[in-house]
Amino acid sequence: MKQEKMNILWMNADSITAEEMLFKYVVNAPRQGWWEDVLVIIWGSSANLVAADPKFQDLVREGIEEGVRFSACKSCADNLGASETLRTLGVEVVYWGERLSNLLKAEEKLITI
Repeated sequence: MKQEKMNILWMNADSITAEEMLFKYVVNAPRQGWWEDVLVIIWGSSANLVAADPKFQDLVREGIEEGVRFSACKSCADNLGASETLRTLGVEVVYWGERLSNLLKAEEKLITI
């Protein structure tokens, strides 16, 4: 049986979009049984938002407690000085260029925000 997996590419640092769409969806997805596996890929300015704002750090922690996986683009996070904070929160920090390409080639489900 194929695992129900959702990938979310989060590139937007708009705090309202992040709070009112992204985090509401990703926290409820496992709670409600919408998806078995939820991965949020933090890319670009969203890494800076999480690293700089304790509210979003708490939201990441809440997501992790619900079973959501978070992974950040290492290049972006390093450039923005966010890598250490993200790692401390439990976010995987890795290079995502090839991984994203493979995800797309495999036609996996992907939402971009």
